[in-house]
Amino acid sequence: MAEYKPIRKVVSGNYAAAYAVKHARVQVVAAYPITPQTSIIEKIAEFIANGEADIQYVPVESEHSAMAATIGASATGARAFTATASQGLALMHEMLHWASGARLPIVMVEVNRALAPPWSVWDDQTDSLAQRDTGWMQFYAENNQEVYDGVLMAFKIAEQVNVPIMVIESAFILSHTYDVVEMIPQELVDEFLPPRKPLYTLTDFDNPKAIGALATPDDYYEFRYKLAKAHEEAKKIIKDVGKEFGERFGRDYSDMIEKYRTDDADFIFLGMGSLMGTVKEAVDRLRDEGYKVGAAKVRWFRPFPKEELYELAKKVDGIAVVDRNFSFGQEGILFTEAKGALYNTSARPLMKNYIVGLGGRDFTLNDVRKIAEDMKGLIERGELDEEVEWYHLKR
Repeated sequence: MAEYKPIRKVVSGNYAAAYAVKHARVQVVAAYPITPQTSIIEKIAEFIANGEADIQYVPVESEHSAMAATIGASATGARAFTATASQGLALMHEMLHWASGARLPIVMVEVNRALAPPWSVWDDQTDSLAQRDTGWMQFYAENNQEVYDGVLMAFKIAEQVNVPIMVIESAFILSHTYDVVEMIPQELVDEFLPPRKPLYTLTDFDNPKAIGALATPDDYYEFRYKLAKAHEEAKKIIKDVGKEFGERFGRDYSDMIEKYRTDDADFIFLGMGSLMGTVKEAVDRLRDEGYKVGAAKVRWFRPFPKEELYELAKKVDGIAVVDRNFSFGQEGILFTEAKGALYNTSARPLMKNYIVGLGGRDFTLNDVRKIAEDMKGLIERGELDEEVEWYHLKR
């Protein structure tokens, strides 16, 4: 690791995102306020007002327009950013397809918040996962440090594969909770993240191009195939950028799934986002009590790290998939993806889905312990009692 002196600040996850936007030298921001995202844009506005950041802020009347303006800015060659949450992300849905289909390297911070009704402002991953088929890559942060690091890496990755990326953090658990974040001096960020070099722009008048024009069925098919290939090719770039980030700044992101005490584990917890901090603490305590258990945090949900999951799954007897989301009529979304990734492979762990924490309900160390007890019993019996369990319901 190169020697450098980090700048330590006690900031919320939202402020960590705003600082990363400033350090990434973003040129255009368009956004509409929505709890719990608003303070990201407020902090960026403060940077602009104080002369700390040379960013063009575009005020808009809705999240749909925010994404439309961000698409326009990116199409001219600018490094562009936006942020939203929940119903705002749902309102953006149409435009998300335009961003990915046009192969624009936009970065958006999405603050996980439960979808209404009933009305809620608390943490729930269903909003971001409902957009999993829009062609955007998705990075899930466990803590405020990963929000900051994730935004910086996202721009570098997106601008190499020309695919937009969501960096996703938990409502209030991260967005409004303060923690120490190690920030990187501007000159070192500039070395890691040079100015964007777009493949094409709307402002290249010597080489005019149409973006989003009508395509015949044969051509449309080719565009979809190329976007699919870009997601697969992004896996190597994600690992390379994550490794470079670790070599430069001491925090390695070369694995798309972060593994914690999994080497000799009989079974593991699989999950995403801030809840995995609770899981890892519980794993330490369970280990002290003789449980051979580990944790696997899915950092990148899109592209899905099926190869890494397979290598992990073939070494364990069971996987407890912890989902803070639900696909109605089926099961937790990470559970569906994990099962699908292991289909037709030699990995045959016993897998059970635990639905937890919807709408921000507390997910505690004791909850993890009870799940561990349940999984241990299932493995010893060699069979499931049920595939999906809505955990700690009020009965």
